[in-house]
Amino acid sequence: MTLLWTPRAWIGSRWRDNVALRIDANGRWSEIAPGLPSPPPGAQMLRGPLLPGLVNAHSHSFQRAFAGLAERRESDADDFWSWRDRMYRVALRITPGQLRAVAAHLFVELLRGGYTHVCEFHYLQHDPDGKAYPDPLALSWAVADAAEDAGIGLTMLPVLYERAGFRQPTLREDQRRFRTSPQSIWAARHSLATGGRALMNTGIAIHSLRAAAPESIAMLRKLAEGFDGPIHIHVAEQTAEVEDCLAATGARPIEWLARERLLDERWQLVHATHTVPQEIAAVAACRAGVVLCPSTEGNLGDGLCDLPGWLDTDVPITLGSDSHVTREWREELRWLDYGQRLVRRQRNVAAAPKKGESSTAQNLFARVLDGGPAAGERSWGLVPGARADALVVDMQGASLIGLPAPQLMDALVFSSPGRPWRDVLVGGQWMVQDHRHAAAERIARRFEAAMQEIWRGT
Repeated sequence: MTLLWTPRAWIGSRWRDNVALRIDANGRWSEIAPGLPSPPPGAQMLRGPLLPGLVNAHSHSFQRAFAGLAERRESDADDFWSWRDRMYRVALRITPGQLRAVAAHLFVELLRGGYTHVCEFHYLQHDPDGKAYPDPLALSWAVADAAEDAGIGLTMLPVLYERAGFRQPTLREDQRRFRTSPQSIWAARHSLATGGRALMNTGIAIHSLRAAAPESIAMLRKLAEGFDGPIHIHVAEQTAEVEDCLAATGARPIEWLARERLLDERWQLVHATHTVPQEIAAVAACRAGVVLCPSTEGNLGDGLCDLPGWLDTDVPITLGSDSHVTREWREELRWLDYGQRLVRRQRNVAAAPKKGESSTAQNLFARVLDGGPAAGERSWGLVPGARADALVVDMQGASLIGLPAPQLMDALVFSSPGRPWRDVLVGGQWMVQDHRHAAAERIARRFEAAMQEIWRGT
């Protein structure tokens, strides 16, 4: 049992003072007691306020090898679809060993960015020729090994991916590494779940409605009867996707999912950028969640979600860094509100003074904190029973020195740059201490070598 004491901690949806926190032998919070003016005997005194770590609910870790390398335009236009064609070149090159190196470096970055758990939307399955590896899960285990190397929590989500579009019954040649079926996805999830990884959960995913036939989605749903883990899907990310779905099915993507009675509290709708109010209401009625990825959506020119519409409901909201052009949640929250400010020409759009929360940062953080369902965790945050994950704020950071205490969350999100997390706790173990990750240098060297191999000759 480990006992911690901090002068301030984020409990529920507000700061509490003088908090003692006890961690049990399984790496979970067993007791949280605010209002203790001095540390209990034997308590470890933390050197700053304590925040829960966040779940990064949408990751394609191999795309970290592509971050920053698609920011040139050599034709008349550039959009999501042209970016995707270039991204496939990485997908066709990367080996299991290279993927482990890239993902481990990414996961260290995510820890330093305030994430303590990541959901891997894993559709890279086969060798570069599209054939199964001797171990069909070689690339999945590479990601799992990388998470262990870095010390981050992980939810593996093998992805159903079987066609190139609504009217294209097979995959394109450059999608050959992605091919799966409902049966193979369900078998992969079972094998991963029984792999004995301490910080790993499992779920399933469907790439998108355009990439999976209705009958295959129905089969996967049947296989998952009785399964209480997460089910993720890309949905309504692009206007072209919405238009194609309307033409093929007579319904918008989220409308189709609701019409087919697929949605329930297990489902996590990734992006959900292009929605109408009726779809938001349908998601709320089904108790499904949404995963917003503002930095990737901005980088790809996807568009802006109806953030006020989602905030006006009790739909669970989580964040994802997706293509990993950004690896910290502060910037994701910042751009959630900045995007709305630009299009509406207003400030502090996400604040909720009528509900008693005038701080944009506090309201957004409170809404994205409960990422447990997206990650397959029953509870999340500084609450008994949740995994003991936390961030210690470095109050000597350049953007936080001299800050009035009530404005701490405001400055964390909206004042940058900085290194705000002095220490990072995952499952009761310190993975970062005094800004240092013990394996970071070794992992960075492996990442550098992998990048040189991937991009040699290009």
